[in-house]
Formats: sequence, structure tokens, C-alpha cells
Amino acid sequence: MARLHNFSAGPAVLPVSVVEELRDNLLDLNGSGIGLMEISHRSKTFQAVVDGAVARIKRVLSVPDDHTVLFLQGGASLQFYMTALNLLRPGEAADYLVTGTWSQKAIKEAKRIGNAKAIWDDAPNNFKRVPGDDDYTVRDEAVFLHYTSNNTIYGTEFKRTPSSQGKPLVADLSSDIAGVPVEIAKHDLVYAGAQKNLGPSGVTLVMLSPWALSRVPEGLPAMLDYKVHAKDGSLYNTPNCVGIYVIERVFAWMEQNGGLPAMIARNEAKAGELYAELDRTGFWRPHAAKDCRSVMNVTWRLPSEELEERFVKEAKAAAMDGLKGHRSVGGIRASLYNALEPASVSALVGFMREFERKNG
Repeated sequence: MARLHNFSAGPAVLPVSVVEELRDNLLDLNGSGIGLMEISHRSKTFQAVVDGAVARIKRVLSVPDDHTVLFLQGGASLQFYMTALNLLRPGEAADYLVTGTWSQKAIKEAKRIGNAKAIWDDAPNNFKRVPGDDDYTVRDEAVFLHYTSNNTIYGTEFKRTPSSQGKPLVADLSSDIAGVPVEIAKHDLVYAGAQKNLGPSGVTLVMLSPWALSRVPEGLPAMLDYKVHAKDGSLYNTPNCVGIYVIERVFAWMEQNGGLPAMIARNEAKAGELYAELDRTGFWRPHAAKDCRSVMNVTWRLPSEELEERFVKEAKAAAMDGLKGHRSVGGIRASLYNALEPASVSALVGFMREFERKNG
């Protein structure tokens, strides 16, 4: 069966070579005689997978030596709460840049713990942009500033690390980590659901500075305590072994293909080709402000919802899947994560030109 051009926002496309390695190791993990889904997470064989994943992540993303790398469960949705639980004492302040649905969810969870406040919120503008450093002021009493680097639903993205104005910085990097320039050293805590650029769903990458670990209070539930997971090297309980293995292989694939600089260049070229087509005529109506456009998730509308439905249906018939916009906003969305081949974008652009010719 031929593989489709997969533009899904997540779970998303993986490198074919990684999928093939996964297939082989499901039967026999690295010559151990035991399959990946059957092997003990306490075994030396699997510990080598974890250690390899941590080492590759630190190399590719230039993670500071003193930062702790964890593989947790529950996705970014659990981290919305877990970050606040570990970093805030009851009633303490934390500031949030609200740039879309996921940062709305993050601040909602943080309010369960402390005085979380949106110091910038683009909801009245339907989330068409992200703020510049002069657009907000971090409160003196804030323990940290939180932001979402890329907004999958609306197609906006920070083009550089926002200023925390001297406060520790916390970020949800789920949908653009390892695909755009990233400065982990400027952050004290970052988290990312794997199912975009890093691997399959069910595992979450978390990276913490010494300051972040020092903030963890005593007496938290074990599964929600960063110190517990750090002490046991992400093996406090049985982890998502398949997910960690795939992450290690995805980072190996990145290293074999030029590392982060090559991924950035490849993604910018893909996004540039698609945005050029969207800007070519008035038939297509991009959502995000031009200076805030996401490299990872390109969103746009057509002149009518009827045409949007037709576009998605005919694209699927032309072997292009995952183009329907998020259910909360509608429209069209093409996700251009690392593993999506440039040929897929060229195929989409060709389809768009023919669709406009017939319907414009």
C-alpha cells in the first residue's frame, strides 16, 4: 500500500527509515533476542536506549550539561498542571503569554495552584499574532514567565525566544522543537509532546535547569514530582519504551542528516514554498499575520466552507491526508514537520493550483 502525503498535525509523519527500524526491533531489540514491547525497562539493553536518547538530545539541541532530561507520560496537557505544581507555592504569581488554545489550557491549570495571569492575550484578535518583547510587562512578583512557542491550531509562532525580563522562562515547545532555532539554555523548563517532530504519541520530553529542580516542594504525589523522575532517570515507573526508542532513532536520523541546522533550512524551504502559493492570489486566505507565521503549521481559509470541504475531500483522493483545520476553527491546515518530505509540499502546491483553476 502506498503511503499518503501526511500533513497531520499529530500524531504526525515519521521518517520512513525510523519506522523500518522500529518494525525490525519489535521482534528483537538491538540483538537482545527480546522484542522492544517485551523487554524489561530495567534491562541493560533498554537503559542503553535511554542513555543514547538523552545524549543525542543534548547534542542536537545544545542542552546545557547541568540540565536534566526526562521522558514522562501524559502529554503537554499534564505538563500544564505539573509545571505549576512543581514551580509554584500556593498563591504565588506566574505570568503567561496567551497565544492560542494550548496556552489557554496551560494558564487554566496553573490557576489551580497559584496566581496565574495572562499578561498578553490575543484572543480578541482570534490569535493572529504573537507578542513582541515590548508588548507586555512581567510582574515583579512573578516566579516565571510561560509561553507556547508554536500554535498548531492558528498557525502562529515565536520567531525568537521571548524576553522573560529577568525571570525564569518556561515553554511548551511541543510542535516546533528540533525544527526551528531553539535556545534551550535560555529556559529553565521546557516540555514537548513527542508526537510532532520527535516521535510517537504517549511520551513527553521535559528538560529542567537546576533552578527548576530546586523549586520542587516536598510531599508531591510521586508521579507528579520532577525530583522523583529525575532521581530514577525517567524509570520510576514503566515508561513508554516504544516511544523512547523512537525518539532516540529520530534524533539519530537528525544527526545523520545534518542536525538541527539542516532541519531548520529544510523546514523554512518547505514553508516558503507553501506560503508563496498562498500569497500568489486572493483565492487563499492565510490566517496568521505575516511576521508571525508558523514554519510548522500553515493555516488558511477558502472563500466558503463548501469549498474547504471540497478541498479536503479532493486532496484526500489525491493522496494528501490531514489537511482539515482543527475542529475549533475550521479551514485548512498543513503541518510541515521535520519528517515531511519536500516533495509532499510540492505535490500540495500543484494540487492547490489546479483546485484554484477549477474553483477560483
